[in-house]
Amino acid sequence: MALFGFFSKEKKENLDKGLEKTKDSFFAKLGRAVVGKATVDEEVLDELENVLVSSDVGVETTVKIIRRIEERVARDKYMGTDELDRILREEIAGLLASNNTVDVADDFALPASIKPYVIMVVGVNGVGKTTTIGKLAAQFHKRGKQVVLGAGDTFRAAAVDQLKLWGDRVGVPVISHGMNTDPSAVAYDAVKKATDMGADVVIIDTAGRLHTKVNLMNELTKIKRVMQKVTPDAPHEVLLVLDGSTGQNAFIQATEFTKATEVSALAITKLDGTAKGGVVIGISDQFKIPVKYIGVGEKIEDLQTFNKMEFVDSFFKK
Repeated sequence: MALFGFFSKEKKENLDKGLEKTKDSFFAKLGRAVVGKATVDEEVLDELENVLVSSDVGVETTVKIIRRIEERVARDKYMGTDELDRILREEIAGLLASNNTVDVADDFALPASIKPYVIMVVGVNGVGKTTTIGKLAAQFHKRGKQVVLGAGDTFRAAAVDQLKLWGDRVGVPVISHGMNTDPSAVAYDAVKKATDMGADVVIIDTAGRLHTKVNLMNELTKIKRVMQKVTPDAPHEVLLVLDGSTGQNAFIQATEFTKATEVSALAITKLDGTAKGGVVIGISDQFKIPVKYIGVGEKIEDLQTFNKMEFVDSFFKK
C-alpha cells in the first residue's frame, strides 16, 4: 500500500519495528497451519481460527474474519494457501474500515473551534496512562500548542510526581493538589487555568482503580460535572489507555471502562514489547470506538496517531 503524504518514512519504520514481534509470531503460526496444504479447506480455516485467537484478535472478531474468508472460498471455488496472506490482509483492512476507526489526516490535530480542548484520560494503573499523557503533551507542545496538565490521579503519589516530571520535561504547567486530594477539584483548576491562559488543550489524568465499577463511575461522573462548571461541554474526549501486551485482559478493561464512562477514543500502548498486537484489530472491531493512538516504543515520537491502512501494511509486511 502506498504511504500517505503525512505518514513519514521514519514513522513508518518505527511502526514496522514496533509490530515485529506480533508479525513474526503470527506468520510463524500461520506457516505451521498451512504446511503441506495446497488449498484453503475446512481444516486450514480451523487452523487459521486458532492462529487468530491465539494472536489475541479475539473470538468475535476471529469469527467475522473466518466467515468472510469462507464466503470468498465459496464464491471463488478454488483458493490456494499461497493466496491466504493477501486475502487475510484484505479482510482485516476491510474490517477496520467498516468500523468507526478514522485515519487521522493531520497528526495530533485539535479541533480549531474548541479551545481549550479537554481530554480526560482513563485506564487502570500500569497501562502507561501517565506516560501517554506526557507523550501527548510533548507532541502537542512540539506543534506549537499551549498545553495544561491536571494531576487528577491523586491516589498514587507516583502518578502525581511522574506527571510533574513530564510537565518540567516538556515545559508545560501541571495543576496538582498533591496526593489524597479531591481529583475533581484538580480537574476544575486545570480547566480554569487553561481557559484563563487561552491554552489549546488540557489533559486530565484520573485514578486507575477498578475495584468497584460504582465508585469509578461516580468519581468520573463527578469530575465531568465539576469541569462543566468552567466549560459546559467538557470533556470533549474521554481517552481510554490500554496495555496491548496484556492481550485479552485489555478487552476486559475496555468492557469495564466503557460501562463506567462514555469512552470516545482509545490509546493502545506497549505494542513493541509483545506478540499480542492483534488485540488492536479485535478491540477496534468489537468496541466501535476509534483507536486514536498506538504506542510502538519508548521514545516520545513512538506514540503515533493510528492509521489503519499503515497498521495492516506493517502487520503483513514480509
